[in-house]
Amino acid sequence: MTSIRNIYICSNCGDTTPKWVGKCPQCGEWNTLIEDAVSHATYKDIEANAREPVSLGPRETEEKKPLITEIDEFNRVLGGKITPGSFSLLTGDPGIGKSTLALQIAGDIATQKKKVLYISAEESIGQVTSRAERLGITSNNLQMISETNLEIIMATLEKTRPDFIIADSAQVFHSSNLSGAAGNIAQTRNVAENLMRFAKGHQIPAILIGHVTKTGDLAGPRALEHLVDTVLYLEGERYQNFRLLRCTKNRFGSTNELGVFEMTEKGMQEVKNPSEAFLEGRKKDAIGSVVTATIEGTRPFLVEVQALTTTANFSYPKRTTSGTNINRLQLLIAVLTKHAKIKLDNQDVFLNVAGGFKIQEPAADLAISIAIASSRLERPVDANTII
Repeated sequence: MTSIRNIYICSNCGDTTPKWVGKCPQCGEWNTLIEDAVSHATYKDIEANAREPVSLGPRETEEKKPLITEIDEFNRVLGGKITPGSFSLLTGDPGIGKSTLALQIAGDIATQKKKVLYISAEESIGQVTSRAERLGITSNNLQMISETNLEIIMATLEKTRPDFIIADSAQVFHSSNLSGAAGNIAQTRNVAENLMRFAKGHQIPAILIGHVTKTGDLAGPRALEHLVDTVLYLEGERYQNFRLLRCTKNRFGSTNELGVFEMTEKGMQEVKNPSEAFLEGRKKDAIGSVVTATIEGTRPFLVEVQALTTTANFSYPKRTTSGTNINRLQLLIAVLTKHAKIKLDNQDVFLNVAGGFKIQEPAADLAISIAIASSRLERPVDANTII
């Protein structure tokens, strides 16, 4: 006997509760519970055919070969290849370049005589075609549909059976079999589950594009991140040209690698020497400027840390940072005040990591401290010094 009941799902962590509460009991976030209807049935109530187990040993069946793009920075982050049947999620802020990067990946794979299907729910065929012409993508192997209905999309996939799939984006697709507007928890989860089953069942790699909220978290259910094999995050300052591609989850490789791109009129261009790009235009003997070395994955990066101190106009000085954690900055200011005897309790302190780079390595604390001290004491650091 199948029954339908209402539950409440946390949009932050995916935890469920039988009744609404203001604060999620699992993650502690407020006002994140959203009502959803689910059906409940035991396995005895469902007619199903048993599956034949498959041996993990050597098999005679021909396995599909992985796809390798000509975009080295993308390959580096993904682990060197696109695994057959892999289901990846590409996220980032609006306007950061997710669709542009995805179209370039699709165009690159299409040039390898692979049939690629680009599914766009947000843009018309004319808009995507115009972008493809600007990026120099002309392969006939790249096909596209503009559709939001999930049932039509799945029927198209079954009919065409492409070698690679791009779906843009998760929060816009919707199913006619579910109530509620596109983008709610049930719709987004249903879209991801159907695309994942198709990708896994036919050994066809797929990339699903998703939006993020104002806080930088993925829009929709947190369970979406658990469904996919890889979570890619494209970040960067909106009014700067550099874009950084990170991997926060990867079942096929490392999550420590970083891909660096530059947004140009011809799309995302790889930055072969990120250190040179980050330090370009740096002024010699600039006060409050320090170059530091940090490791991301298997390669080092040279980045510029910029600090500015100025007398506070109010009793409580202001602390602002871009590229590192604000609490980390507060701690370093306290250390400089107590142990280096540098008076900062009446100083506004502003810290910036040039190029939109984000420093997470603790070893960079020394460079940050010296940059603050350089600004406060008005003494430049030698231009040839790396800290």
